[in-house]
Amino acid sequence: MTTKTVAKQPWEERVKIPRKVRDDSVARVDPPLQGLPDKLPQNSQGLAQAVLTPRELEITGKSAIELLEKLQSRELSSEEVTRAFLRRAALAQHATNCLTELLWDEAIERARYLDSLPEPVGPLHGLPISTKEHHGSKSKNGVANASYVYWIGKPQGSILLYDILYDAGCVYFARTTQPQTIMHLETESNIYGRTVNPYNRNLTPGGSSGGESALIGFRGSVLGVGGDIGGSIRCPAAHTGIYGFKPTTKRLPSSGQRTHMIGKETIGSTLGPMATDRDSLELFMKVALAAKPWRLDPGLTAKVWTPYHFTKPLKIAVQWWDGVVKPHPPMLRALKEVSEACKAAGMEVVEWDCTKLDHKKGWDITAGLYWPDGGAEVLGMIEEAGEPILPLTKFIIHEQPTAKNYNMHELWQLVAERDAYRERYARAWTDTGKDDGREVDVILCPPSFGAATPHEQSRYWGYTSNWNLLDYPGVVFPVTTVDQEKDKKDVDYVPKNAEDKFVYEMYSPEKYLDAPVNLQIIGRRSYDEKVLAALVEIEKALGRK
Repeated sequence: MTTKTVAKQPWEERVKIPRKVRDDSVARVDPPLQGLPDKLPQNSQGLAQAVLTPRELEITGKSAIELLEKLQSRELSSEEVTRAFLRRAALAQHATNCLTELLWDEAIERARYLDSLPEPVGPLHGLPISTKEHHGSKSKNGVANASYVYWIGKPQGSILLYDILYDAGCVYFARTTQPQTIMHLETESNIYGRTVNPYNRNLTPGGSSGGESALIGFRGSVLGVGGDIGGSIRCPAAHTGIYGFKPTTKRLPSSGQRTHMIGKETIGSTLGPMATDRDSLELFMKVALAAKPWRLDPGLTAKVWTPYHFTKPLKIAVQWWDGVVKPHPPMLRALKEVSEACKAAGMEVVEWDCTKLDHKKGWDITAGLYWPDGGAEVLGMIEEAGEPILPLTKFIIHEQPTAKNYNMHELWQLVAERDAYRERYARAWTDTGKDDGREVDVILCPPSFGAATPHEQSRYWGYTSNWNLLDYPGVVFPVTTVDQEKDKKDVDYVPKNAEDKFVYEMYSPEKYLDAPVNLQIIGRRSYDEKVLAALVEIEKALGRK
């Protein structure tokens, strides 16, 4: 239930407060950014070379793993590294509008403290890490609004995961944007406006962790924390050509966030890492679980991170489409290139037929599970604050037939449908081993129907959300970019349904100039370590280290 406010200000006045906080924090950058263009280019990836110093480019060009080696040996100071990322993050804000706050003073103070210690304090000693705004903050006077005008200025402390990373030695230096309701696969709100893609500003960086993806895609951060309930780590990571991992729920602590419908257990969300490199994902999980967070959060699975090692070549199932929406040509090309590389490396590659598993039914269940109160709580906060409802908020609540205010018995029935769907999927996975006694290890599939979507067009979630329904862990990794010659539109294709028609008509290669194309690896529930191990093997097949 919402509470009536006294002498309510117009929403346009209230949003000036967090905007000023953001702008003032970016203005703290010293020395100030010089050489900014009067008009931003469509692709902002070249801005860093024009604005930053060679030393800053060198530092921010390294991965988290590389930086940690030099921070641990004291070859680099945390202050120098932190200052470099603060300046590059400020530039990312100028290019993409990805920040809610730059923690200039706090980050430098923390870095100097870490540099003053005789020994590193932990495995993340001195490493700058960016965070999604609604999770909370280690700041003494932290607030979080979660992109709701209703919550502007509301105090918000840290969360258990952030305490663990802090104790491991990290430096929090930037907080990033999320969309209205934190439930869009795009990042736009009435408070902070629209965040754009660093490779093509006409495209979205995804959502809801789109501020993180834009910042990391610009290399204004190399390791950050996102959250995922329908694709909100994997979609934005894919859209900006970075790595992102959605663990099984209850592996990482996530309580304490500023969010809606606290206590809802119909479908779970999870926090997870987003990074410029693969190995940082596993490092993040190791550090977080080494702290045994289940001792403080008893709802978590009591399981430390145990790296998985394959003893024979992978057996991979390729999902070419989900039976509802056909992927765009660049995504199909990426699937073909990777599956052929896996075959050449000696892996067994089979097909994953989704048509019999009815992903459309999966979405109908999922959409209802998202809003078992019909969106009453979030719509109440939006209405009370007087802010406009954005188009993608209307899409995910008003335009979903199964999103309604369920009574108790109706909700029991919907949860029973969820569980039956999960059982059906698990049986299908098990059946992949009925002929040779060997199940598929992972599913290789698209993380979206295509590359980063044009603004306000992210209206199909199926390529990520179905795995949330099943609670399967998933990782996305970069493969290629849209090629204007190779990725021509199939003019003879006849769409199969309304969603397929919408997605098909959206595509033309010139819209997606310079856009990255990622793929997704999915594993069974609780097989998180196996998913990241499979990523290592698949990238080796692609000729990567």
